[in-house]
Amino acid sequence: MVSAMRRGATARVFKPMTNADRESSPAIARAADARSPFVRLAEMLADAAPGKPPINLSVGEPQHPIPSFVGPVIAAHINDFGRYPAGKGTDGFRRAAAGWLGRRYRLERPLDAESEIVALAGTREGLFLAAIAARRWVAARAGRPAILIPNPFYAAYAAGAIAAECEPVHLAATAANGFLPDLDALDDALLGRTVAFYLASPANPQGSVADLPYLRRLAGQARRFGFLVFNDECYSEIYTRDPPPGMLEAAGPDCAHVVSFHSLSKRSNLPGLRVGFAAGDRRFIEKYLDLRNVAAPQVPVPLQEVAVAAYADETHVEANRRLYAAKFDLADQIIADRYGYRRPAGGFFLWLDVARHGGGEAVAGRLWRDAGLRVLPGRFIARDQPDGTNPGADYIRIAMVQDKDATAEALHRLVAALG
Repeated sequence: MVSAMRRGATARVFKPMTNADRESSPAIARAADARSPFVRLAEMLADAAPGKPPINLSVGEPQHPIPSFVGPVIAAHINDFGRYPAGKGTDGFRRAAAGWLGRRYRLERPLDAESEIVALAGTREGLFLAAIAARRWVAARAGRPAILIPNPFYAAYAAGAIAAECEPVHLAATAANGFLPDLDALDDALLGRTVAFYLASPANPQGSVADLPYLRRLAGQARRFGFLVFNDECYSEIYTRDPPPGMLEAAGPDCAHVVSFHSLSKRSNLPGLRVGFAAGDRRFIEKYLDLRNVAAPQVPVPLQEVAVAAYADETHVEANRRLYAAKFDLADQIIADRYGYRRPAGGFFLWLDVARHGGGEAVAGRLWRDAGLRVLPGRFIARDQPDGTNPGADYIRIAMVQDKDATAEALHRLVAALG
C-alpha cells in the first residue's frame, strides 16, 4: 500500500520537464498542445456565415436570471472591497458552505469549517491547482506519476495534470460503461502511479451520475493506493429526478483521500461571481491552502457574502431546476428518439450521437451554415484513446442554457437540418 505524505513532511522539489521528457511521453505532449475547445470552434467556423439568426448552444454559461438578493447583499458590504480577504475564505462563508453540505448530503458527521473547507475563485482555478497540490502531497509513485481523467472532460483537469508534470491518462466514458470511467479496467500498476483521479458527477457533457456504490469503490481505491479523488460537483443541483449523491457521502467519517468541488455558477446562475469551494480531506486541504495562498486569487468579501445568502436559500435553486426541466421536456418532445437522445440524469447538456450524419465536426459545421446553431463538436472536449478511437468524435454537445422559446426554436432547427 502507498500511503500519503504525512503532515510536516518535506515538500517535494520538482525538476522542470525537458523537451526529451515531453517527447518520451506522447500523452503529455498531446495534452500540452491542446487548446480551448471554443477557440477551435471559432477557428472552424470563422469563414462560414450562419444560415439563420444565430443561437449559441456551445458554451455552458447559465442564462437564467440571477437571484434578486445579489445586488442588495453586495451593496450592504460594498466597503469590504477596500480590504484584502483571507485566502481560505471568511469564517461566515466556510460555515455557510459546511452547513449547506450537511443539509444537502447524508454525511456521517458535519464538516469542520475551519479545517475541511476552503474558498475558491470559482472551481476552474480550484480544480487546476488541485493537481499541483496533489503531486506535492502524495507519496512517491510506483512509476511515472499519472493523473486520471474522464474522456470527454473539462479542460482544467488536463491543464492541471500538465502543470503538475504528470501523465494525463484519459479514461473513455462511453455509452458502453454508462458514460463513466470503467473502474474495472484500472489495473494495480496504473493505480500505483496515480496522483489524482478527476471525476465529474453529474458529468459534463453526458449528464451521467455516479451512484454511491461507484463512489465508495473509487474512494476505496484512493485509500488503498494513496491517491486523491477530485469530484467536480458543480452540476449537482441540476437534475431530473433524484439529487445526485456526493463524494463526501462515500468517503467515510474522515473524508480520507477525497475532495469535492462546488460552485455557484450553475446552482445559482452566477457564473460571473467566481465563488466556489473545495471540501474534504483535512490533511490535503492544509497543503492545498498553502499553495493557494501564494498562487491563487482571494475571493472578495462582498462576493462571499452573496454566497452566504445563496447557500441559505433553496427557493431560487428549485425555480432554476424547473426552468431546465421545462427545456428538457421540449427535448423529449422535439428530439424524441433521434440521435441516441436520452434525458440526462443531471446537468444541462444534450450529448447527441450524430455518427450517421458524418460525426461531430461535420454536423457542427452544417448546423452553423444551414441552421445558425452554434454547437460544440464532441472531439473538441475529448482525446484520442491509445487504440486511436475518440469517445467524442461521433457526438455534439448542446448547452440548454437559452430561454425556453430560443431552445424550442433551436431544437426544431436541429431536427429540420438533420432529419
